[in-house]
Amino acid sequence: MSNNTRVRKAVFPVAGLGTRFLPATKASPKEMLPVVDKPLIQYAVEEAYEAGIRDMIFVTGRSKRAIEDHFDTAYELENELENAGKQAMLELVRSISPADMNCLFVRQPRSLGLGHAVLCAEPLVGNEPFAVLLADDLMRGEPGGPGVMKQMTTAFQKQGRSLLAVQEVPLEQTKRYGIVKGEAAGGPLMRIDEIVEKPAPEKAPSRMGVAGRYVLTPAIFEEIRTQPKGAGGEIQLTDAIGRLMATETVYAFQYAGKRYDCGSKEGFLEATVELALQHPDVGASFRDYLKTLSL
Repeated sequence: MSNNTRVRKAVFPVAGLGTRFLPATKASPKEMLPVVDKPLIQYAVEEAYEAGIRDMIFVTGRSKRAIEDHFDTAYELENELENAGKQAMLELVRSISPADMNCLFVRQPRSLGLGHAVLCAEPLVGNEPFAVLLADDLMRGEPGGPGVMKQMTTAFQKQGRSLLAVQEVPLEQTKRYGIVKGEAAGGPLMRIDEIVEKPAPEKAPSRMGVAGRYVLTPAIFEEIRTQPKGAGGEIQLTDAIGRLMATETVYAFQYAGKRYDCGSKEGFLEATVELALQHPDVGASFRDYLKTLSL
């Protein structure tokens, strides 16, 4: 394993079809669905950037050009805004892709699961630790505190071992998550003894569900490459992590903050309402509006 414990690269698996949001996702990537005024993928990229990560690796599919365009320079738009003297808007557009941030794109040719998507990024990651952020999970740190990925990269610098973000989930929802069981290892860390992908409630080893944030050592690539297909005929990242545990300690990380499951309509709507209420421009008037509703 590389001795380097600084996480410089993040992988964003964005090749999924977003079928739960049809017809909105028929021609537009689900990661480009806006929560208030920013697409989901931008929240995830900003979280990685805040953690000191500068190389953003997007594992895309055929219908995902809008993501590349979003993080590219829009010369015509910038020109129009500059000529119109709209400086604040111009700065906003430029802030999407800061000058010190690199956006790299690799195609996942077939939808073979999250493990396969991560493996597609290996040529760009190389032999160093890296983060994985699932844009479906919109994660917010505590008000005024560090974001979830920043919390995780800080912990990784001390441990140098793979970390999975976890949170307690209702028993009836275990079939939607990778579920871990382990022993407390100080602070927010738990040493994982067992990890199971989407177990039925009666088979779940605990209620600790993996949220869409990981910091992984490069040893994970060999595990993904050599493993058989798992649940749903896909190459599951959870299975590879289970195999990695045979040779390296893997920790669960109980983050401080809140997760919105924007892969579901309910979670997406919750994020929209709560982030609108926190928004500096529209928060106050939106709160007043909500008070007028007879719910």
